[in-house]
Amino acid sequence: MESDAEKGEDNGRRVARGADLEVRWVQGFTNRNVGFVNDKTICYPCGNYILFVDIETKKKTVLKCKNGHVGAFAVNGKSQVVAFSDQKLNPVIYIYAFPGLVKRSEIKGQAQLDYSLLAFSYTGPYLASYSSVPEFALSIWDWQENILLCSKSQPGVTVTSMSFNPMNWHQLCLSNENSLTVWNIERNDQEHHLKSKPVRLPAEDGSLMYNQDVFFSHPGIQDLYYGPVLPISAIAGLAGDEAETFRPKDDIQLSVHPTVHCWTATSDLYMGCEEGHFLAINVETLKASLLCYKPLRDAKERRQTQFHSLPLLSDDSLKKEEDKRRKQKPVLLAMAYHKDGLYAAGSDGIVHFYQIKGTHYQMDNCFDVSEPIINLVFSPDYNILLIETDKGSVYVYKPSQNEEVVKLLDACNDHFLSADFLTPGNKYCVSVAISGEVHVWLLEDGAFISKLCLNTQATAMVCCPSSYSVAVGTKVGHVYFIDVTKVETPRVVHRVLLSNLPVQHLQYDQSGQYLITGAAEGHIFILDARPSKLFQVLGYLVMSSEVLGLSTIYDVESELVEVMALLCPPDIRRARLEIFCLPSAITIDECIDERGMLKNRVIQKRQYELEYPLSSAVRQKDDTVYGYCKLAPFIYKYHLAKKKTWKDASVTLSEKRIPSNQFAPGFLHLSPNSQLLASVAKDGVLFIRDAVTLETVAWEHCHSYHGQGIGSLAFSLDGQFILVNGMDDGTLVCLKWNRTGEDEIKEATDYWRLILAILNNSIYNENIVLKSMEEWNIASESLLESSLETESQETLQKKPSVEVMDEDSYLNLNVLNTDEMTWLNQKVQKAIKEEIKKFADKRKELKKGIKKLRKTIQEMMYENEQVPDIERLDQQEFNLDIEEQERMQVESEQLVAKVRKEIEMENLAKCYLRDIIKKECWDSMSIKGRAIKCFHAAYEVKNYPMKERSKEELEALETVLQLKKFESADFKIRKETVEFQLQAVPPKEEGEKVEEEPVTDEAPSNSLIGSLSAQFGGDTSILYHQMDLHTREEKINQIILLQDIIYKVKTAFNEEFDTVARQKEQEIARVKERNLRIQEIVEQLELQEEVWEPVLTDDEIPEQALTVQDSEIKVEKYLTPEQRAKAEMMAKVEMERRLAALNSARQRALYDMMSGVLEIKKEDILKIEIPPPPFVYKPDTLWNEEEKKVFKEFEKKVKELNEEREKYRKTLETELKKLQTSIQETTQTFDDTVSKLFEWKVKSEMVIYQEELKINNLLYSLLLDEELSTREAGLNHFLDKKRKEKLSTAEAVQVARAQYDAYRETYDNLSAEDKILERGFKKEFSDVPAHHIDHLFKLYKRRPRAQKIKMHLDTANPYGDQPGSARAYEEALAHLMKAIDEMDDPENMPEGLDLTVWERFCLARRTKVESEQLVKQKALTLAEMQAFLQKRMDDDEKIRMDIEKILNELNTLREEKMRFQLDLTIQFLLKQGQVELECTAELIPDYTDAILIHKSVIEELNCTIRAQGEKKIASMVESKDFSKGIFQLEWEHKKLKMLMEDLNQRARDIQKLHVSRDRQLFLNVLNYDSRITQQVSVMEQTLGVMDKLHKKKVKNCQKVFKDLEKRICLKEQANYKLGHELQEMLVSVSERRHIFEAADTQLVSEKAAKEHYQDIVQRRQLVDLAKEQAQEIAVLQAEVERLRMRTFPALFETEY
Repeated sequence: MESDAEKGEDNGRRVARGADLEVRWVQGFTNRNVGFVNDKTICYPCGNYILFVDIETKKKTVLKCKNGHVGAFAVNGKSQVVAFSDQKLNPVIYIYAFPGLVKRSEIKGQAQLDYSLLAFSYTGPYLASYSSVPEFALSIWDWQENILLCSKSQPGVTVTSMSFNPMNWHQLCLSNENSLTVWNIERNDQEHHLKSKPVRLPAEDGSLMYNQDVFFSHPGIQDLYYGPVLPISAIAGLAGDEAETFRPKDDIQLSVHPTVHCWTATSDLYMGCEEGHFLAINVETLKASLLCYKPLRDAKERRQTQFHSLPLLSDDSLKKEEDKRRKQKPVLLAMAYHKDGLYAAGSDGIVHFYQIKGTHYQMDNCFDVSEPIINLVFSPDYNILLIETDKGSVYVYKPSQNEEVVKLLDACNDHFLSADFLTPGNKYCVSVAISGEVHVWLLEDGAFISKLCLNTQATAMVCCPSSYSVAVGTKVGHVYFIDVTKVETPRVVHRVLLSNLPVQHLQYDQSGQYLITGAAEGHIFILDARPSKLFQVLGYLVMSSEVLGLSTIYDVESELVEVMALLCPPDIRRARLEIFCLPSAITIDECIDERGMLKNRVIQKRQYELEYPLSSAVRQKDDTVYGYCKLAPFIYKYHLAKKKTWKDASVTLSEKRIPSNQFAPGFLHLSPNSQLLASVAKDGVLFIRDAVTLETVAWEHCHSYHGQGIGSLAFSLDGQFILVNGMDDGTLVCLKWNRTGEDEIKEATDYWRLILAILNNSIYNENIVLKSMEEWNIASESLLESSLETESQETLQKKPSVEVMDEDSYLNLNVLNTDEMTWLNQKVQKAIKEEIKKFADKRKELKKGIKKLRKTIQEMMYENEQVPDIERLDQQEFNLDIEEQERMQVESEQLVAKVRKEIEMENLAKCYLRDIIKKECWDSMSIKGRAIKCFHAAYEVKNYPMKERSKEELEALETVLQLKKFESADFKIRKETVEFQLQAVPPKEEGEKVEEEPVTDEAPSNSLIGSLSAQFGGDTSILYHQMDLHTREEKINQIILLQDIIYKVKTAFNEEFDTVARQKEQEIARVKERNLRIQEIVEQLELQEEVWEPVLTDDEIPEQALTVQDSEIKVEKYLTPEQRAKAEMMAKVEMERRLAALNSARQRALYDMMSGVLEIKKEDILKIEIPPPPFVYKPDTLWNEEEKKVFKEFEKKVKELNEEREKYRKTLETELKKLQTSIQETTQTFDDTVSKLFEWKVKSEMVIYQEELKINNLLYSLLLDEELSTREAGLNHFLDKKRKEKLSTAEAVQVARAQYDAYRETYDNLSAEDKILERGFKKEFSDVPAHHIDHLFKLYKRRPRAQKIKMHLDTANPYGDQPGSARAYEEALAHLMKAIDEMDDPENMPEGLDLTVWERFCLARRTKVESEQLVKQKALTLAEMQAFLQKRMDDDEKIRMDIEKILNELNTLREEKMRFQLDLTIQFLLKQGQVELECTAELIPDYTDAILIHKSVIEELNCTIRAQGEKKIASMVESKDFSKGIFQLEWEHKKLKMLMEDLNQRARDIQKLHVSRDRQLFLNVLNYDSRITQQVSVMEQTLGVMDKLHKKKVKNCQKVFKDLEKRICLKEQANYKLGHELQEMLVSVSERRHIFEAADTQLVSEKAAKEHYQDIVQRRQLVDLAKEQAQEIAVLQAEVERLRMRTFPALFETEY
């Protein structure tokens, strides 16, 4: 854009008429941070400008960014400077001083695209910048010297907030949505380094998160079976940088999301977050603590002031919204620290005042602005608080004076949409925002006058030339007319709803008679613009395509208005111009048809086709058209033909083309006198060209492409001002011509006066009418619309049914909504009513015919309901509308086709899925899965489905077998070699060999193998021994061999399964053969028994599941017409064949004579019937002899036949039982076979599970080995990383130490030189008398008093002035030099001293003072360098400790890895009962130190132990019996001796017995034992009471002990805090010592030290005296106690 601007500037310079544009004023609203540039002025960025606003006068000053849009922005109120960056490639940071707006510095950093944040330090010339992608670099600058101090990049980390610590510029705080980081700037002489420290934030619920080190394992956790506990990263297989920070998704605990932070006076942080928590952060420990709310009881409530916009809704709705907003938990978005407390605000729009004590705070509400607050800023003197809302409104509040909140800037809810000049165009201008807010501005200085809210989304705005009215178009199709005759109180006087389409364009003609409104879909409405006509809608017309722009020309002589509409039809991809004329007076009857459309004969419409698509076009009176190309940045000039017919389709070619030097697409605008052509585009640059030559007259970069360029442009009527507003940057710029030629001024002024002369009379009259119009009320309109809507709904609910409803009732329903209809719909409705009136008679005749036809159809439908279903017609068949029937038929066919297509696609998907499943689970199986079921039992045995082993698997198996053969051969050779060598060993070793041979040569048992696979077809001889599996290759080979054994076990079982399956098929075949005979017998015996027919199920023959039988299909089969014809033909042939068979005479005769057979078989004997003689039916008395004889023969034959039948029946029954028994026996035998097969299957499953368990154990050991290797690789990678860091830290320590040593040497040299200056003073002044030398030496040692820092106790600044800053040091040095100058005055010269000597003395003293100051400065720098060196050494030591920790972890890991490689998991087969133990307390099943040995060794050892034990027991029994006799004799001797002593003692006791009271009681009391028992019980009760008292005292002591422990903890915490405070105080003492030394107050300090020393001595003496007196008092108290004990001695009970 710079090159384009330079080209435009060069073109402007080449123009003969010089012209220049200046920015008159800028208006805009921002939702970015606003800051104080001094105590009374605020500033904020807006588009390409920075606006400075005086709080008291509200005067604005504009600073323009030369390179476009303002990027990052920062302000420093103490230094009165602002910093901002531009948005371009390789952006630059500019720093300007206020109020002169002089550029102080221009910083060019390493950022390539943009800076996201800027921040000034509270003290010192330091600026922090944070760049966006791709660097994400934090840089610290000395902006006064334009020097980069340090920079640090953190790729991919975006930052949303950044601030310096006001108490220490060496600290910064950077935060984003997920984290908060404290950065420290470490200084080493002239070098600066950045070090980051992230803050540990709590969880979303406010609880503290304990960040456990996920990379290092925990050796305290042991698992003897599953191996060592490894980090999750090692289990996941990560060994690189990801392993250090890897966490599973489920283990990640989300932390709070910071929104705002604020520094305190103690260098701590307060932070707000999205979850609504309020946190305090200790910067030293980097820990965040949750602050809890403690409500106030007796606190004074602060005064609240609420601010609201104009209430467009009801009070109830406002209250509901307010209550809803207050109930929500507020999120803090802004903070400002004050000496009295913390001011904070957020989403609730209330500014709160916090008083924080410890971990609790008390909150008070200050005021409410009813909008979310995003920024709080104090002025530099902390007397004014600035409040900024998210919409951009700015409020001012003075906490100390407790005044009401003042709204400084009233923000717009959205960006500016358009702006225009209010007639006559030299005093006021009007703007509208997208949200519908209309603003009125003073044209001279841009002062805000008034605002009107339409509460709807605006799409266009224009000011009327013939009255003080403004037209605003909306998205819903409304056009608002606003009365601005009183600019302080604009009001809406009329609103019209044209259509439901958005209003896109508004254009007045120059006379102000017509308002041309362009809507979507090519609609153009013509309205009367005069208030006297009540803004009547005259008519409309429809263009052939979407309207892109409108341009009007007013002919003064003919009073015609020509309107040009720019179109760009998508089918031709060219621009089209459609021009029509509007006469001076449009009459509705002559010019408009009944539907409101303008007649073509009136508007004289013509059309032009252009060669290129255009985005904008304007037209002059001479039919010259300028167009801005839509595809390329070119401006075209066209000349339209005078006479053009509507059907002429020729393309108009351009006469001239010039490059616009702008980003396409753009739009053009003509000045009112048509002499200047303005072009704007998305780049934001405004170009003014001569309308004749198209040469650039002036250009201005008033907006930027970052804000989507310029949105609208307007020329003032006198041509002096230009209004330009941005598309998305929210900026409105007023430009003014400040240098033009006299001809241009005269020409523009003449045109302005001409137009005013034409419009003056109209303006005056129309304004009178406009003032008299009533204000249009939104609330009343909304109520009216709601009432109309309610009435329409009630009418719709009461409407009749469709059968009786006629067109009149339909029209009556629509009449209710005419008031809320669009103007277009009202016209259509009115036209329909007129047509109804015109054809009323015809309608009546048609209604009668329709009613008659309807009655006939209803009768037919009633008859149709009575017929059967097969004859019944569908209701649609009675539809007389042929077109509707065809449409429904087409719809039904489409629906059927759609459903058929969906079914086909669904079937295709299922077929595909079936093929996939069949391929994977059936075709790929070499042995298909099937089952065998018993005939009579519920057993079912399934085989093992098996796939064919792949070529790779077979090759791997062959390789392992070959390797196993080689190993066996190698082992055999090594064994022979060892046996050969052992032959030379002595006999005792041979004996040992003989003992070991049976163990070595013994074949391994199944117990050691760990499975029974050898008994079920597996070859276990090829396996490795379980105790020899140490390497990874051996384990993999063992897995391959085990898989082969499983395959063989399954194969062996499948072979047996196939044998049994074939046996079942044979059995079924035999049963079927026997069933044929059984079926014959059952039929002959006519038994009602079902023959048991065994069949194979789908589980036994799974191939049947893949074939669909016709019997399985339950629905009717769909036949195509060809298949249906073929089936009918086959049925007809079969019927003919059967009829032909029935008509055969031979078949009928055979059936009649012999029942259809030629020979009678034995099986048919049961069916034979002897026909009785024909005379049987006559009475017996009528029979003759012959007949009687025949009847006897008949009876004999019948008897014989019955006997033969019975005999045959028994034979058949016997045969049936034999067949059934045979079937039962054979099937039962097969069931037994299946049962044995089932047992084999169970054992095979057991064997397979055993082998799979082995495989799983081996796989787990491989996995564990891989995890251990991954962990080792990760630790090695981390170790390499730490070693590299160690190299860098060691190098940093060496460099820092070298720099420190060099600087220390320089400091020592300076100190030595300073001391030499002092010692050489007397030598230098040796020519001066001695008494003068002493006086001069005292003056030489004297220093002026240090300047006391003025503490402003009344200031509200919580941070105060920082004495350690560079500015304070410079001020102190300047004060010192000034004091030295005063001391050098000759008036202070001693009497009698020569002036030349005094001058030489002053020079020497000044040199000495400068040397001292230099030494002090070097000492401070040396202390910083020493601290920097110590930090580097600490970092190096920390890295060393980390390396040691990693090495220890590696050694531990390697030991664990070796142990688990040697400690194998072995599988044993043990008999049940040998491993069952009862769980006792003595037996602890700990096998950590267990070893495996052979069973025989244990048995031999047990036998030896048992024999030796029996011998030992026998000797012990013998010894016991002998010792027993000795002990008995000793016991008897002792017994007799003790008896003798007892008798002697009794005799003495009887002689010396003293009869006491107890003995008397014993002798006198009858029941002495009960008395003693009673005394014992009393004593027990006393002991119980004492025990309870003792326990109670113990509990009290425990409570006291716990309280003391709590106090000890509190004291430890307090001591810890005091330790930190002591360190800080030591630092401050050190700083003050340096300041004290710099101030040279040695004499004062010595005096104060002496006084302090005297106080200490006096206090020490008093303490010693107090101790002596205390000792004397203690001695006296002891003496008093002794005397008291003598006076009142204690009496003790004496025992006798």
